Amino acid sequence: MKAVLKTIWENRKGILEGIKNSVIRDEFVEDIARMRHDICDGCEHLDTKGKQCAMKGTQPCCAECGCSLAFKTRSLASGCPKGKWDAIATEEEEDQLDNLKD
Repeated sequence: MKAVLKTIWENRKGILEGIKNSVIRDEFVEDIARMRHDICDGCEHLDTKGKQCAMKGTQPCCAECGCSLAFKTRSLASGCPKGKWDAIATEEEEDQLDNLKD
């Protein structure tokens, strides 16, 4: 349990970004999420049963990092832990984009 909490804490900005982007939809982010999700669908680390999810009930998730794909794929500042897709923005750039929308 401590390892799960540590992982969530370390990835909190990306998780929150992904949650925000899943609620406030943007066509560009959705296009990126679809491309990333297509890659994840064919990955050996895809967990559809939720056994490796950091938060129960958030499957499908990545068995490598435990992140929900619904959120991870929408986080522009997050990348695949196995290098199958990269972050396309830093956390600072994502913050700047958020400020432009306000």
